[in-house]
Amino acid sequence: MIPLRDVIPSRTTPYVTISLVAINVLVFLYQFSLGPDVNRFVLTFALIPAYFSWINVLTSMFLHGGFLHVAGNMLYLWIFGDNVEDRMGHGRFLAFYLLCGAAAAVGQTFTVPDSMVPMVGASGAVAGVMGAYFILYPHSRIVTLLPLFIVFPIVEVPAIFFLGIWFVMQLLSGVGSIAAATAGEPAGGVAFWAHVAGFAAGIVGVFAFRRPQRQRVEWWNDLDRS
Repeated sequence: MIPLRDVIPSRTTPYVTISLVAINVLVFLYQFSLGPDVNRFVLTFALIPAYFSWINVLTSMFLHGGFLHVAGNMLYLWIFGDNVEDRMGHGRFLAFYLLCGAAAAVGQTFTVPDSMVPMVGASGAVAGVMGAYFILYPHSRIVTLLPLFIVFPIVEVPAIFFLGIWFVMQLLSGVGSIAAATAGEPAGGVAFWAHVAGFAAGIVGVFAFRRPQRQRVEWWNDLDRS
């Protein structure tokens, strides 16, 4: 399932979401411009679990491993971030985003503390945004592209179903990665436990960061339209 947009318009301009997307894209373009030196750049600023560093937790959130990696993360951030930022406010949303990214990094490090594989990407922080959306907008719908062989229908999928399926897939993949590591198989390139930890942090953290008064405003506006 490929999300295209949600059905809830943001009531405010999502300055932080726009800025985060722009920064991630600009950093990726800079990486791309480095040519052969990109590996050294990534190793310097990525998070390596065996050499855990809080500075690298932050810098790793703005690095990506390829075009599809950054494009996918930014698509999800754009779709879900504006509404969550609308409910939290700009400053709260930025703090929430960074904290979810940190929780995701800690979660992944906890599962593979001796790993020398560099961790990069905004997916843990974006997963936190998705977890918040799951709580704040359970009745929303996601306009989704379904690749079915040669047919590509566009349908509206309930947000709670779309995000729930996504989380279960990450959880099962994470369990599978642990089983593979126990069997001595080489580790894959996706930090599934970062996604799980980020999503869980979003579900828990949203209750501290959301603004109740914004929910009351939306409730009264819904009554006015009914």
